[in-house]
Amino acid sequence: MGPQEIGKEDELSSSVDLGSKNKYRKIDSELPEDDDDNTSGHIQQSHGFSSTRKYVLACAFFASLNSVLLGYDVGVMSGAIIFIQEDLMITEVQEEVLVGCLSIVSVFGSLAGGRASDAIGRKWTMGLAAIIFQMGAITMTLAPSFHMLMAGRLLAGVGIGFGVMIAPVYIAEISPALSRGSLTSFPEIFINLGILLGYVSNYAFSGLPAHTSWRIMLAVGIMPSVFIGFALFIIPESPRWLVMQNRIHEARAVLLKTIESETEVAERLAEIQLAAAAGLLITSTSSISTWHWHELWRPSSPGVSRMLVVGIGIQCFQQITGIDALVYYSPEIFKAAGIKDNAKLLAATVAVGVTKTGFILIAILLIDRVGRKPLLYISTIGMTVCLFTLAASLSFLGKGNGKAGTVLSVLSVCGDVAFFSVGLGPVCWVLTSEIFPLKLRAQAVALAAVGNRVCSGLVAMSFLSLLSVITVAGSFFMFSIISVLAVVFVYALVPETKGKTLEQIETMFMSSSGSGDKQLDEGEFELGGLGLGVGGHSSKHLITPSHKV
Repeated sequence: MGPQEIGKEDELSSSVDLGSKNKYRKIDSELPEDDDDNTSGHIQQSHGFSSTRKYVLACAFFASLNSVLLGYDVGVMSGAIIFIQEDLMITEVQEEVLVGCLSIVSVFGSLAGGRASDAIGRKWTMGLAAIIFQMGAITMTLAPSFHMLMAGRLLAGVGIGFGVMIAPVYIAEISPALSRGSLTSFPEIFINLGILLGYVSNYAFSGLPAHTSWRIMLAVGIMPSVFIGFALFIIPESPRWLVMQNRIHEARAVLLKTIESETEVAERLAEIQLAAAAGLLITSTSSISTWHWHELWRPSSPGVSRMLVVGIGIQCFQQITGIDALVYYSPEIFKAAGIKDNAKLLAATVAVGVTKTGFILIAILLIDRVGRKPLLYISTIGMTVCLFTLAASLSFLGKGNGKAGTVLSVLSVCGDVAFFSVGLGPVCWVLTSEIFPLKLRAQAVALAAVGNRVCSGLVAMSFLSLLSVITVAGSFFMFSIISVLAVVFVYALVPETKGKTLEQIETMFMSSSGSGDKQLDEGEFELGGLGLGVGGHSSKHLITPSHKV
C-alpha cells in the first residue's frame, strides 16, 4: 500500500492532533525540565518503564539476528578458506575473489533492501533477507566445485546486503531517543558474536578431513536464519513506516507498547506524522520512488548533502581502516608474525573474536551516556596507534626480534579490534540510521551501506595482492594513515546526536550549515526546513515536545 498524498498545507495543519498538553519550546538541553503539565506523564512512565523497556529490548534483539549471519560468514571464512584451498585446489586470486565477492554483491542487496523496506515494510524485509541468505548457505555447503561455491556465496551476499541495512533502520525507528544509541548498536554486537562463533566453529571442526570440515563450518551458519522466521511473529512493524502508509491506528498501537505515557504517544505520533507529511508535500507532483533517488544523487538542500557526507563517509572509513583485512586474513597476519601451526593460528583468531565481542559491550554501556562523538574519537585514535604498532612490530620480525614482534603483533591486532568495537564499529551504524529524514531513511541508509560494502569488498579482494607489493607491514602503515584521516573526519563533520529524537536530528541538519550541535542548542528551527505550520499557526513553530522519547 502506497502513502496517501497530502496536497494542502492547511489540511495537514488541521489533521494533526498534538494533544492538549503538548508543549513547544526552545531546545536548550538534552533533557527537558519537569513542569506541572508533564508530571503525570513521568509518573506513568516510571510505572511502565520495565515492561516497555523489555519490549523494545526484545524487538532490538530479534531484529539483530540477521547481523549474526554477516558476522558468522566473515569469521568462518577466515578459517574455512584454509580447508577450501586444500580441498578444491583454488589459486590465491580465486581465494581473494571468494572472500571479497560477498561484500561487493551485498551492494545489490542493500540497494534492493531500501526499496523493499519502503514497499513491504521493515519487518518483512528482514524475513526476505534471511530466506535469501539461507538459500545461499545451503548452496555453499553442498557445492561440489569452486564455481558452485561462488554461486552460493553470491546469493548469500545479496541476503546479507538486505539484512545489514534494514536492522539499524528498524531499531532506530522503534527505539526511545534516550536509549536509541545502545539499542541501535545491537546489530554490531550480533555481528561480533557471529564473528566469534565463526572462529569457534573453525577451531571446533578443524580436526575433520578437509573435504568435510569447511562444509560443516558453512552449514552451521544456516541456524540463525531459522530463528529469524520465529522472530517475525513476535516483533511489530516500525511505527514510522506505518505512518507513511497512513496506518495511523496501527502506528499508535506500536507506540503504546514502546512508550508508557499516552500523552507522550500522542506527541510522538504527531511529530512523526508531520515528518512523513513533509516528504509527501514534496513528492505530491512526482513519483515518490524517483524523487527519493533524485534527492539522494542530487540533493536539493545543503542539509541532505551534509547528511550524505556524514553517513556515507563514516561507513567508508569503518572499512578502509582495515578491519576486514584483520578479520578475514588474521591467520595470514599471524603467519607473518611468526605463528606457523594451523591449530595455534585458529586459536589466535578466537582470541581476536573474544576481544572484538567483549569490547562492544563497553560501547553499549557508554554510547547514550558519553555520546557518539567522544566514542568515535577514542576509537579512531586508538586504532591509529594500534595499526602503527602492528606495522612496526611486523617490520621488527625481519631484524632478529621474532618473539617480541610476534607478541606485539598479536596484542596490536587485539587492540585494534577492541578500539574498533568501542566506537567506529557500532557508532557508524547508529549515526547512519538516525541522521536521515523519514522519507529518505531506508534508501539513504541503503546507499550508505553500499559504501560500506564496496569498501569492505575492495579491502578483502585486494589485501593478499597488496601484501606482495608493499608487504604486510607496509599495508598496515597505510591503514594507520587512513585512520588518522578518520580522526579528522570525525572532528570536522560528525555532529553529536545523543538524546535527540529522529525528528530533531533532521531539523539540526536541515537548519545548520556547519556546527549542528551548537545551532541546535541556540534556537528554534522549522521542521525539516520545510516551514510546515501546526494547527494553522506560523510556520516557525518547531515540534519539540516536552517529553523526549
